[in-house]
Amino acid sequence: RSMTFTRFVEIGRVALINFGEDAGKLCVIIDVVDQNKALVDGPTTGVARQMISFKRLSLTDIVLKIGRQAREKSLKAAIAKGEMQAKWEATAWAKKINNKITRANLSDFDRFKLMVARKQRSSIVAKRLAAIRKGN
Repeated sequence: RSMTFTRFVEIGRVALINFGEDAGKLCVIIDVVDQNKALVDGPTTGVARQMISFKRLSLTDIVLKIGRQAREKSLKAAIAKGEMQAKWEATAWAKKINNKITRANLSDFDRFKLMVARKQRSSIVAKRLAAIRKGN
């Protein structure tokens, strides 16, 4: 039987901050303070070392090999060795967030061009589908 959960709170687990001033940034769990809080740090993402509630964290599948309460230098080395940023950007979760940001920053004309392109694509798909149906 497989276990229900796969993402556990552990030292070295990379997490995404949900809300607050660091919302949307990645951090690494360095130490578990109690059942509600963890000590996190993100030297490469701009997150200062701080205690943060688990309610504000979303755990990712990425885990780095670090010791408990790792110093900034060793944490930066582990992030570079584990290719944290590259692994994160390859996930569907990160791509979805980037798409959301891109769409939010579209101008009115960009939205119009997107609509026209979508109409053209659906027209081509409909024609090909009709040709396939007619052939059968």
